[in-house]
Amino acid sequence: MWGPGSSGRPPQPPCDLELRETFARFGVVTACERMFPVLRQAWKAARASDATLLIEGETGTGKQVFAESIHHLDPKRSPYHFITVHCATIQENLAESEFFGHQKGSFSGATSERKGLFRAADRGTLFLDDVNDLPAPIQTKLLDVLQRAVVRPVGSDHEVTIDVRVIAASNKPLYDMVRHNAFRVDLYHRLNVIHLQLPPLRDRAGDLPALMIALAQRNESLYKVIDQVDPQLASYLESKHFEGNIRQLEHAVRRMLLEKESGHSLDLADWLAQDTRGSNDPESGDAAEQAAILLWQAIKSGRITYSAAFESLERRLLQAALGETTRKRKQIAADLGMSERTLYQKLSGYGLAGKAVQRSAETSRRTADFCSDHKAKIA
Repeated sequence: MWGPGSSGRPPQPPCDLELRETFARFGVVTACERMFPVLRQAWKAARASDATLLIEGETGTGKQVFAESIHHLDPKRSPYHFITVHCATIQENLAESEFFGHQKGSFSGATSERKGLFRAADRGTLFLDDVNDLPAPIQTKLLDVLQRAVVRPVGSDHEVTIDVRVIAASNKPLYDMVRHNAFRVDLYHRLNVIHLQLPPLRDRAGDLPALMIALAQRNESLYKVIDQVDPQLASYLESKHFEGNIRQLEHAVRRMLLEKESGHSLDLADWLAQDTRGSNDPESGDAAEQAAILLWQAIKSGRITYSAAFESLERRLLQAALGETTRKRKQIAADLGMSERTLYQKLSGYGLAGKAVQRSAETSRRTADFCSDHKAKIA
């Protein structure tokens, strides 16, 4: 069953280091222990050439990269095509033609024969990305194709036998959709012969430096020489949620490379510079987080104590508030969510109360001078 001279048992996966090196050739970068069971399962899946595979994971976790890796490691399928179809972009009225093909003249606009994606991927792999977005009528037809290994092009009376391995990916837990009647249970079980669950990037903090270097090298046209990530930056990123996972990280690395002018290392300053630029990113522009990490670095290096750090931050925040000369103390207190009395007490504690009064007096004087000059010009 497993080839000449085999013992009848399936071959065992390589050691963790060999797995890392094998999958790294296809773009899977990891040294995280949590990823090694995933690599082993993917390696086994590559040798089960005729079994369907379901890959689940959040958006941006690398589902397509794993699907392509499995295809290239599959001794039976790798010489043939790997074809990706993004299910979310398939129009329901054209889905049957897209998947199964059509005959010339079978409907308006069918000016020539079309093979369809299944026949185009014959003997190779068809990757159904975001299969959770597949329209319900096509789910039924897909189930039939998987069960009988035949397709019938639109407008044809004949079925065509196919030999295609299907790998499906979902960015939502597919069984939850089954329980809510949003996905066919029989199709779910037909796809879920082998299951691969990819962890989010926030659970792979140890992979961040290697991933960033790999992403920088992939985008070397933007900046050529990056061979390390500063430990301070790696420590800072461990607390990031990364809703967009590796895809979000790559966008951030690209912005860093665009901003960078010298050096071989990505550091915290590079990240904070791009974070300000990428303000549309759901996780960027978090001023409190940036202030916290900078204060922590100062505490860790012994330049300031924990309590002094809080005092310094509050004092500077109040100074910044007082710097807005157009706002009255009552408005500042309201913005800070405290009473005027509490604000005055805090200002007094930091020796700022006098400055607030002085600034208020200066503002009143400037307003009076302006009004006086304005009246004179009108006269």
